[in-house]
Amino acid sequence: MNLVTPSGFRDVLSEEAVVRERITRVVQQLFADRGYLPIETPTLEVMDVMQAGGRLPGSPFKFFDSRGDLLAMRPDVTIQVARMCATRLAAVEGPLRFRYTQRVFREAEGISQAEAREVTQMGIECIGEAGPVADAEVIGLLAEALKASGVEAFSLAVATVGVLRELLDRSGAPSAWKARVLEAYHASNFVELDRLTALDGEELGMDVSSVAPAYASAIRLLPRIRGGREAIDRVRSLVAPLGCLGGLDDFERTFDLLAQAGLADRVLVDFSVMSSFDYYTGIVFEAYSPYLGMALGSGGRYDNMIGAYGESRPAAGFAFCLERAMNASAAQRKGRAEGRNLRIAVPKGSLNADAIRCLTQAGLDTTGLDNPGRQLVISNPGVDFIIVRPTDAPVFVALGAADCGICGKDSLLEASPDVVELVDLEFGGCRFVVAEPEGASAAIEEHYRTLGSIRVATKYPNITRAHYAKTGTQVEIVKLHGNIELAPLTGMAERIVDITATGTTLRENNLRIVDEVLASTARFFANTCAFRTDARIVKLAQTLASQVKE
Repeated sequence: MNLVTPSGFRDVLSEEAVVRERITRVVQQLFADRGYLPIETPTLEVMDVMQAGGRLPGSPFKFFDSRGDLLAMRPDVTIQVARMCATRLAAVEGPLRFRYTQRVFREAEGISQAEAREVTQMGIECIGEAGPVADAEVIGLLAEALKASGVEAFSLAVATVGVLRELLDRSGAPSAWKARVLEAYHASNFVELDRLTALDGEELGMDVSSVAPAYASAIRLLPRIRGGREAIDRVRSLVAPLGCLGGLDDFERTFDLLAQAGLADRVLVDFSVMSSFDYYTGIVFEAYSPYLGMALGSGGRYDNMIGAYGESRPAAGFAFCLERAMNASAAQRKGRAEGRNLRIAVPKGSLNADAIRCLTQAGLDTTGLDNPGRQLVISNPGVDFIIVRPTDAPVFVALGAADCGICGKDSLLEASPDVVELVDLEFGGCRFVVAEPEGASAAIEEHYRTLGSIRVATKYPNITRAHYAKTGTQVEIVKLHGNIELAPLTGMAERIVDITATGTTLRENNLRIVDEVLASTARFFANTCAFRTDARIVKLAQTLASQVKE
């Protein structure tokens, strides 16, 4: 018998439990002093009820009960509060103010398998009040709660989704294009956003002739605006000629109220912080510590969510992760984040030479990087280069071991990390293709007709799975680590999905390309927290982008 806890779950021993108890008591008292009352929601919800509230944060644990109902362990508390307010509290006049400390459960996927699957959320929900005063109250309480938790160094990235919603509504764009733009914003994928707003219908595979170029340009530029109060003026200059102010006046007033409360130095106007568009309707915000590679917490205004369960009410709130706050507090006690070198994950292999060239041209000191010997980290003035396999670069960046990095788009797709994709560096071009033995098409088609599936060998199961899901083809995927071409030659698989630049290796092994999966080039990307707390990353991204255009 292996006496261990399930992956992503752990025991909390007394020493840590005492600290958790103290923080919880102080923070909940802070919320109580502001008039917020305690609530508790059930660990389990009917899955359909959770999904009715909008995009679920994370992947919930799901199972059937004895009645045959599909249940979910709560991945979030806000959706449950919306359901509760629309049902049990429908006749209660507002405003309603609630506070909670509850465990949430999210299934781990991809890189997130290294993260906990059970965490403690502490948060508030303000129901029945709208406007800048209510928004400033909620954001200000998050700042106070983080301080009470021992987090002194943090910033609050704020934006409003109203501006983007209005741009999309007035753009004349087809719904499919709008959905892809929203997904690019949700994923912080600047490269995909640039591709969509270039309005090349042939490349996008859809008719985008109805999209007004001025709106597409504003949609592309909006997430690149960041700063203090002057950033709001820049947004206004961008969207006012198009008549898309989308709550910007209220957002400006909220910023001023936060500044009056002494938070101006902590608030970063950043219109790339816009996620879960079927969840939030107005202001959105995230809290970051320079000592932690992931957000401490997030929140926003979600006026439509309660309406999904009954009568609409204005609502706003936030939640932060107790464990992350404790980790950030512990890290800041160990040393200062200011002044440390920028950490860049540099790929080995075929991308290495071009990556070094780009970084050198960007003005970084790359001395020793072209011949590191057995050194895994090259430290030069202002920068640490972490030398990794391309497939590992997303892991190092997503988990905060590196601030930013370079790898192929294929590595990003396969790992599916939570990172900000900033620049297509346009080198290291290759294609993902489907290949099969020459003359085998008829036999493979008969195999599929008879058995209902085919076997595909690949180093890239996630990319392969996504490709065949789009085509509706049932496949069994065999993951290999090398010599993929052997699989069909030995009868292990009918087809392969692999990378090719020229197709020479495929031809030499009597394999022919039967389908294109995707094209891949090198990308510059960043950790979500580092991107919003370290101005050097934004500057480096701008420099690299300008080099590509030259």
